[in-house]
Amino acid sequence: MKVTTRPADRSTVVLEVELPPERVKSSIDLSVRHLGRRTKVPGFRPGHVPRGMLERALGIDRADETAPDPVYDDAKEHLFEASVVEALRDEKLDVLAIPAPEWTSFDEATGAAYRVTVPVRPDVKLGAYETYPFSIEVDTVDEAKVDAVLEQLREQQSSLVPVVDRGAIDGDYAVIAFDGNADGVPIDGAKAERFPLVIGKERMIPGFESELVGLREGQEKTFQLTFPADYGETDLAGKDVEFHVTLLELREKSPPTLDDDFARSLGDYADLAALRTEIQGRLERSALDRARHVFADRIIEFATGNSTIDVPELLIDREVDVMIDELKVRLAEQNIGLDEYLKVTERTEDQIRTEYREQAEHRVKVLLVLGAIAEREGIVVDDAAVQGELGRARGSAGEDSKLITYLESERGRSYLRSQLRRTQTVETLIDRWIAQHPEFSNVRHIEDQPFTDLVTEPADEPAESPAESVTEVSRT
Repeated sequence: MKVTTRPADRSTVVLEVELPPERVKSSIDLSVRHLGRRTKVPGFRPGHVPRGMLERALGIDRADETAPDPVYDDAKEHLFEASVVEALRDEKLDVLAIPAPEWTSFDEATGAAYRVTVPVRPDVKLGAYETYPFSIEVDTVDEAKVDAVLEQLREQQSSLVPVVDRGAIDGDYAVIAFDGNADGVPIDGAKAERFPLVIGKERMIPGFESELVGLREGQEKTFQLTFPADYGETDLAGKDVEFHVTLLELREKSPPTLDDDFARSLGDYADLAALRTEIQGRLERSALDRARHVFADRIIEFATGNSTIDVPELLIDREVDVMIDELKVRLAEQNIGLDEYLKVTERTEDQIRTEYREQAEHRVKVLLVLGAIAEREGIVVDDAAVQGELGRARGSAGEDSKLITYLESERGRSYLRSQLRRTQTVETLIDRWIAQHPEFSNVRHIEDQPFTDLVTEPADEPAESPAESVTEVSRT
């Protein structure tokens, strides 16, 4: 057997294999015995059918190159399976998959040859990954942030009270009765006896809730609106509809007074000052944890940006598959199916896959870079650490027996080991940098400084939709 290789694009190698006639003949003989055991030929026992009789029974006509040839097809399959493994071993190629070959010749007298382009594990050329042109940045926790948390707590503890001596405004909680009709004909589904809503949240079609502003309890109003042209119900899209609304109930939030009694109602706090001190400390610890996480993300991006990798298309395709699975899980948590999501967003799965490709390629690069750094740093995760992580997973998985079964399998343990190795890699780089900058020695993970949950710092921006957010890289 003669094997030649040459590099190709996107971390692939073209493998060309030439096989001598005797190997072709041996493979054909094997296929004749194999097919002979499955093909009934009158007068012959299974597995003892002469080749000529078998080929006639199978309708093989070698004079017609376009005609099916089960014997040659079976022989090629067995010959490829055996020879390609041998060729890859001899050439010391670490391949990610073995695609189907292109046969360039197959002849019993002269031998056979095929060509196959195999994706190989890409070579990661690491650049700088320790000399960062940035530092840890810890947000300052000032009085304004403590005040914002206190307001959040007051909002959470608010009660709903009847609105007195005024009409409805945005933010009020209302209960309405309404019906809608077009050209005097009632619209199916556009009617409710008691419908709750928060005015101004735009739960209804555009313009509906603004028509409620100024109404008092018991008042009625009739108004006309035009449904949006892209409304989901095509029968109503762009149509003028007349609504008749009665405001049945109107309430507003009444937050408690910010005083010592309020503080004591939340826990074992002597007074409001003690609650403020507690919030201040928790926000400061949260700021330290967030600073470390942001620093870790910047380290990963810095190392990835300075590295050179030619990512195979196969790995990108696999990562897109993972991202689609992640999307399905997030949707399932909201009792939404993928087909329903595609319909609402007016996209196809192929469109989503195309949108995901750039991010998928970046995620693959991150995984490969962290793996290369771990290799260079000699980071090894022992069995005890994997077992400990498995124990934590059992505790958090609840009744998800499928997840636990997977994590306890060899593949699942490998996943946990890879995840821990990447985490330890980044933590090693962070701790090394902090050792060189002791002024940041207090920047530790929040889990290293335990405290019970009370509040979280208000976000400046709304969180991403669960269906659109992307989970961080954490796979093998």
